[in-house]
Amino acid sequence: MLIVTGATGHLGSLIVDRLLERIPAHRIGVSVRDVGKAAGLAERGVRVRAGDFTEPGGLKHAFEGAERLLVVSAAIRGGDALTANCAAVDAAREAGARHILYTSHQAASPTSFFPPQHVHAATEEHLERQGVPYTALRNGFYASTLSPYLAMALKTGTLAVPQDGPVSWTAHEDLAEAAAVALAEDGVLEGITPPLTAPRTLDFADVAGILGDLTGRTVTRVVMDDAEWTSAAVAGGLPRPVAEFALTMFAASRNGEFNTTDPTLEATVGHPARTVHEVLETALRAI
Repeated sequence: MLIVTGATGHLGSLIVDRLLERIPAHRIGVSVRDVGKAAGLAERGVRVRAGDFTEPGGLKHAFEGAERLLVVSAAIRGGDALTANCAAVDAAREAGARHILYTSHQAASPTSFFPPQHVHAATEEHLERQGVPYTALRNGFYASTLSPYLAMALKTGTLAVPQDGPVSWTAHEDLAEAAAVALAEDGVLEGITPPLTAPRTLDFADVAGILGDLTGRTVTRVVMDDAEWTSAAVAGGLPRPVAEFALTMFAASRNGEFNTTDPTLEATVGHPARTVHEVLETALRAI
């Protein structure tokens, strides 16, 4: 059985959808915190069991019968995320999974300016120590991260954010498809993968230009001082810890951490990756 954790999250649900296009539903299992939210998958024939990384005692049942298992990284921050990820990896090994996959990040590093990369790097190290074949899917930076900035940019005509650098913005849909391929097929992606990215890097000035093209309006990229932007974000209602966390992404991007591309993603899925233009076009419809 192929098991996906976090199947009610955005990435996890997309992965399950892509799996269902490739293999029969009875060969797929999911581990979710709230089984009620996965009722639709159960109706489609997918095995649904409760599993919470922060309560590892229940993962033995959730992962029972796993041949290959994908750990979608915990959607929490700091040391608790590493503890949760490692608990899931350990449970997968104990359940007898012969291959463990994990959704890592293209810039995983203990020295990154972006804290989640520390967690990804440490989880990769833990995965390597298990003595089980594994895949760390080094996903490109999620293009959906751009969405929160769109409404204000359209309202004011300015995309006012801190100094940044080029980022290989990559669509969830393409990363989900690559994960499904890696989970369903032996030998496709193994070990720590190359960066799984779209073929272009763009900075926020490029994003402002794309927004202008899509809306027919002038959208000007304005560089704000870090402290000024943080204060403005908090004044606008963003909790200070969230604003300070967001600022680390800008710091990492201007340090060049996300300024890389690789053809592996497109080679794995067999078609061109979605562009930022396509991602933003979809996101604008929701505003």
